[in-house]
Amino acid sequence: MRGCREIRVGRPEAMVRAGSVVEPGSGNVPFAEQEESLARPRLGFLGVGWIGRNRLQAVAQSGLAEVVAIADPVAEMRGLAASVAPEAAQVRSLDELLRLELDGVVVATPSALHAEQSIAALEHGLAVFCQKPLARTAGEAARVVAAARAADRLLAVDLSYRHVAGMQRIRDLVGRGELGHVYALDLRFHNAYGPDQPWFRDPRQAGGGCLMDLGTHLVDLALWTLGFPAVTDAWGRLYSGGRLLVDVAAAVEDYAVAQIELEGGVSVRIACSWNLPAGRDAVIEAEFYGTGGGAALRNVNGSFYDFLAERYDGTRREVLSRPPDAWGGRAILEWTLRLATGRRGFDPEAERLVELAATLDRIYGRARGAAPAEER
Repeated sequence: MRGCREIRVGRPEAMVRAGSVVEPGSGNVPFAEQEESLARPRLGFLGVGWIGRNRLQAVAQSGLAEVVAIADPVAEMRGLAASVAPEAAQVRSLDELLRLELDGVVVATPSALHAEQSIAALEHGLAVFCQKPLARTAGEAARVVAAARAADRLLAVDLSYRHVAGMQRIRDLVGRGELGHVYALDLRFHNAYGPDQPWFRDPRQAGGGCLMDLGTHLVDLALWTLGFPAVTDAWGRLYSGGRLLVDVAAAVEDYAVAQIELEGGVSVRIACSWNLPAGRDAVIEAEFYGTGGGAALRNVNGSFYDFLAERYDGTRREVLSRPPDAWGGRAILEWTLRLATGRRGFDPEAERLVELAATLDRIYGRARGAAPAEER
């Protein structure tokens, strides 16, 4: 890998910056205890709207990678990103990025572009970190994963809520069997505002509405926490403007409820929405109930960022984690660190991304592998 310099690290539960060490809870992720040599990967950032710039800033501040280039068709977006990475080249497209000497590409463009852009980067020999959703359908997701496998390159998606400290604690409890047999999950994500970009409300560009945007996180948290058990059934009811949505190819939903059945008789309920009059900015909750107790993650005072996690034993409760917890950039820093430590090959865990997309397809009532709306 063409790193501009090496950094020697050997301190557990911390992450290195160029010339300094960042402690846990600062927005970074832990690394292995053994001493490692980091070769800073050369990264390009494709799409630098709000979320793209946020992830760019996390990487730039970490010092784990060299930000070689930023690409966006909008000059204003490139200018804002340049304030974060002033030495990075500014280009307009993926094609221009691919002409540069890179090790990886971060994709944060509209959802309709994710699959093809990720495949192009992978076929060019680059690792990919993509905003969610990786693709609009399971068929598209399978093509991306197949490209990553064929190229033997690392593929990851920004499923950022996995990295909230409270979710990590809850997953550990479940994995150790401390909640007994977990048989019921209830997850909600209501955003009082909704997206501000028109493409989110175009089914051809977004692949779906609030379920694709917010429900992706909920379905992922349910499956990931339980170790990805097989989905035996899934269905949902979608609404647009307060009316039942019949044709998902004609409009996107702004309210969705779904039921997912997992092997072992586990029941998962999810609900998500845009612009719901919930009396606060956001409702974000994930509850897990087992024969030996329960646990829940809840946002604090309507915050999109602050979470309280608790464990339940009958009527008693124990705090597992509380704010502050700078979790937003942890997913991309984990991917970046893997590249920096030479682990740039295909990770079979990427196969789970197809399972996630297939579950969403079932809720939408789409057959697996169905073509996007504009191809039908």
